[in-house]
Amino acid sequence: MDSKTQPLKIVSIGGGTGLSTLLRGVKRYAKAGRGAIEVTAVVTVTDDGGSSGRLRRECDVLPPGDIRNCMVALSEDETLLSKLFQYRFSNGRGLKGHSFGNLFLTAMTHLTGDFGTAVKLSSEVLAALGKIYPSTAANVALQATLADGSTVLGESRISRSKHRIERIELRPRRPKPLPETLKAIAEADLITLGPGSLFTSVIPNLLVDGVSRAIAQSRALKVYFMNLMSQPGETTNFRASDHVAAILRHAGRRSGGSLIDACVINTRSIRGPVLHRYQAQAARPVEVDTERLESMGMRIIGVDLLRKSGARPQEKIRHDQGALGAVVVELAEEGRYAKMKKT
Repeated sequence: MDSKTQPLKIVSIGGGTGLSTLLRGVKRYAKAGRGAIEVTAVVTVTDDGGSSGRLRRECDVLPPGDIRNCMVALSEDETLLSKLFQYRFSNGRGLKGHSFGNLFLTAMTHLTGDFGTAVKLSSEVLAALGKIYPSTAANVALQATLADGSTVLGESRISRSKHRIERIELRPRRPKPLPETLKAIAEADLITLGPGSLFTSVIPNLLVDGVSRAIAQSRALKVYFMNLMSQPGETTNFRASDHVAAILRHAGRRSGGSLIDACVINTRSIRGPVLHRYQAQAARPVEVDTERLESMGMRIIGVDLLRKSGARPQEKIRHDQGALGAVVVELAEEGRYAKMKKT
């Protein structure tokens, strides 16, 4: 097949709400022209809290929560079946707090004997418009070293910590990635990192053996989507350049090539009662220190990414999925064009 007629190949790496929001935005374009866009999500598997943590401990499976959210985000029609996967039991001994999708993935894992196969088959049930891979099939935990020198084991405990994070590691170290992940990265036109929690959603994927090296060696355009807000404890007082520096520091520079070519940042001001509520919890809009980013070799792409809302205090500050999808597809086309020029 001629490269001009091949689908745009997008690999999106992360976890949590940020990744599923981005995937929903890209799905609009995949639905508009089936086959024109090929999406692969690489999802972190270090969650140890809530329903995912309980199933991980009690049933010896990888945490299914972030995977489930990505499957639903990429489902062709988020109708009854998708709502069923997101349904969370509000009562019932042993069931309360679990989502149906988490239980489904757990059952499918036990039936097939392989979590990756369970994800693939479950994605087919939902008619997902893309492929979804856990960053590793290994049962890994996240460990953080904090600014006071102490260490914290477990993603949920790390997220609750009030001290600045200096370094995170996987336990056991250097788990193996899925071969399909490395293949998708090598063939991608665009690789996206984030948005999402820096130390618990984005960086853990890069600590899987060979993933950072594969990204650096890929001819794709590599783009980091900056978070809108800092997270208390995890990224308190982090400027945009601090996010990028943390990613590069954890990924290492041993393999050569670039890990991030550009940063996508929000250009619309965040204000109003909703911002005051975040500020009361020590969360602030991420400061974009342009000169420092440019000195690091980053190209800065400014876009209005803020979800429109009624500015009610109880609302959450979130990325707009339509704006995310539009810029992702535009950058994928740019990445494809750049690869064609080099061949």
